[in-house]
Amino acid sequence: MNYFPKVAAICTILALNGCSWDDSANSVEKPEKKSWQSSTSISVINNDNVQFVSSLPESTPNRELLVESWDSYRRRFIQRDGRVIDYEASDRSTSEGQAYAMLRAVLIDDSATFALTLNWGENNLRRLEDGKPVDSLWAWKWGRKSDGSWGSIDDNFASDGDIDAITALILASRRWNRPEYLELAKTKLKDLWKYSTVVAQDKRYLLPGPKAAFVKDSSSIILNPSYFAPYAFRLFAQVDSERDWLSLVDSSYEVLEDSRRISAVNLPSDWVVLDAKTGEYKSLPNDSLLSSAYSFDAFRVWWRIALDASWFNSSRARNYLESSIGHPLKLWQEKSTIPARINLEGKALVNYEATSQYAMLYAASRLIQPSLAEELLEKKLLPQYQQEVWDDNEAYYTQNLAWLGLLSPSAIPPKLLQSN
Repeated sequence: MNYFPKVAAICTILALNGCSWDDSANSVEKPEKKSWQSSTSISVINNDNVQFVSSLPESTPNRELLVESWDSYRRRFIQRDGRVIDYEASDRSTSEGQAYAMLRAVLIDDSATFALTLNWGENNLRRLEDGKPVDSLWAWKWGRKSDGSWGSIDDNFASDGDIDAITALILASRRWNRPEYLELAKTKLKDLWKYSTVVAQDKRYLLPGPKAAFVKDSSSIILNPSYFAPYAFRLFAQVDSERDWLSLVDSSYEVLEDSRRISAVNLPSDWVVLDAKTGEYKSLPNDSLLSSAYSFDAFRVWWRIALDASWFNSSRARNYLESSIGHPLKLWQEKSTIPARINLEGKALVNYEATSQYAMLYAASRLIQPSLAEELLEKKLLPQYQQEVWDDNEAYYTQNLAWLGLLSPSAIPPKLLQSN
């Protein structure tokens, strides 16, 4: 399979920023049938006919809102065959979108929607060559091609989507006693390790995608801090003893802790460059199509690290949050607003806000500053929820981050996080 490094890197950031490039949300075609079909045994149910009943504990904060918004998301954004549609980006589908749906489905105990979205991903996003899978990872982008047909547009993978999908598979195997989900997760773990990690200075790092795209030369490695999911790597270690997934926990925190130094206010960046020879971190050049600003990718760092603190009682996670989240919370206390993009000097790059950022900050601040978290909820998150959606009914990225940020970690049954 041929890879084009610059294109792969550009595509990956566009996928994760949830950028709006096209407003064509009204004409959505059904997926083409593929010559190859997944060998995973999955029972598919028409999503329109599924009566969803949540099993979230009654004590879960914002329970009714979470149940309602998930049911609304299923109806608005998930096609009957399981395809998750990003209306803000030419009705495309992405590995990220399928994985978010799977993760949300297992967290709220919706086995039917989980099976639908997994099945669609396996049958439409697998990376093929001559009609045969080259690995078990998912192509990141699927949509309308230049000739008008629908199919995979970019066969490169974005590792965050695969990480979230594998995490969901492991949790689903435990929640619903589905061993085939665990076997699929293990298959994907082998390929994720092989194709999306690299060793530098005797340490292994998670890459955002194919090596050809992100290992530019013998010394420069492009990394995305928002892809690092220590809680997921701990789960991976529980089910795959052949690979040292806990080493990725250590390297993830190393990158997060050290790369924030390129910011005058200790913020994580969307993208950073690791000098593999010196171990130093640098921002990307100003003329790069990738940015080292704090923006829509970096928001997710707060949520991912908060999960590690909550699910696995990680002191390193809590320490990172306490020492890194200060600037945006200070902006909130001083101005009651936080810009959606902030440069390395801590200055606003735009004059608009992002509901997705407030949701991710809420997930982290409820652990370290609960009273401030409550302010974010009451003033920025609940008011933006109208008619069963956040912001507007095409805001795919916002729906996912808002929901994931609001879901209390305590709503997760402990057995899902424990190895059998």
